[in-house]
Amino acid sequence: MTELVPAVDIGGLHDGDPRRRREIASAIDDGCRRVGFLEIVGHGVEPSVIDAALRELDAFWALPARTKMRYVPADVMTNRGYSPPKAESLAYSLGVNAEPDTFEAFNIGPEGWPAGDPVYERERDGVFAVNLWPTDPPGLRPALTAYFAAVSGLARRLTAIFAVALGLPENYFDAFTDHSTDTLRALLYRTAPRGGNVTAGDAPAPADADADAAAGEPARMGAHTDYGILTVLYGDQVPGLEIVGPDGGWHPVIPRPGAFLVNLGDLLAQWTNDHWASTVHRVVLPVPRADRVARRRSIAFFHDGNYDARVECLPTCTGADDPPKYPPVVAGEHLAAKFAAPRLHRPTTATSTLGERTGALNR
Repeated sequence: MTELVPAVDIGGLHDGDPRRRREIASAIDDGCRRVGFLEIVGHGVEPSVIDAALRELDAFWALPARTKMRYVPADVMTNRGYSPPKAESLAYSLGVNAEPDTFEAFNIGPEGWPAGDPVYERERDGVFAVNLWPTDPPGLRPALTAYFAAVSGLARRLTAIFAVALGLPENYFDAFTDHSTDTLRALLYRTAPRGGNVTAGDAPAPADADADAAAGEPARMGAHTDYGILTVLYGDQVPGLEIVGPDGGWHPVIPRPGAFLVNLGDLLAQWTNDHWASTVHRVVLPVPRADRVARRRSIAFFHDGNYDARVECLPTCTGADDPPKYPPVVAGEHLAAKFAAPRLHRPTTATSTLGERTGALNR
């Protein structure tokens, strides 16, 4: 792990010790102000839940490309199912023209919604669309559903301690997240071996894998910030994730075993008047090896807030000498503008939180 990203142990968060809670809140506040990325340990998510999700995803990634394409949603704006290489370009979410990204993704949202809830009903074909589950592997649905529930609980514990760190009541964000547009996105980055031979025991690319991967083009994700409140990220201990630090340069980040990375989204940056940072990050791959597939897996859980939540500067993040930088925004409108840009390959119309950090996008 790079020293730039602070490690925060949230174990004991709910043991009733007010001193311990203050220590955790202080560490989170420090990391969110300086970097906008945290390494979270003591999070309580069972390793077996993570391992099961990765195992079932490996089976899905190994399917032939033509099989995975059956689970591409009919509407490009439906954030469910399979997203093949070159379907998106994340840099457009920052208003930057860029080549398509070459990662693969599989996306799910919550399973079901409360009967009669008007927000869920209104958006049942949009942000709350039903999941597109493959029939093979059969264990994918239960494994990802269990993972979704576990990290969803972690995200809500984190927003509670975020509120404390921001000088707010612990339940402050509850009213903004009780029907949050949460999304889980599993991602695979890989390059084919230079020599075309795969070592026994390594996960091979499918026989009819994407032509770019077969030609050795690195699978990557362009520079972007996340859109909502926070992201809980599992990542393999493989180089690839890079973030822009306070010095304006790119820094590699590799989590320690069992840890999650947590980073902030643009909505929270606007909420906090940029007291907390929404960090620019990207994913690149190591140089392809001669005898095996180079790959990196990650699972991102996006906790993005209620679709109809009104986000405006927090009372603890403004004052006479620190007026609000951003106008109020409805979370769903912000998210829709951010989400559309990579899918439609056009610059976003959403408010930017980049400020003076645009220079990093050209490095």
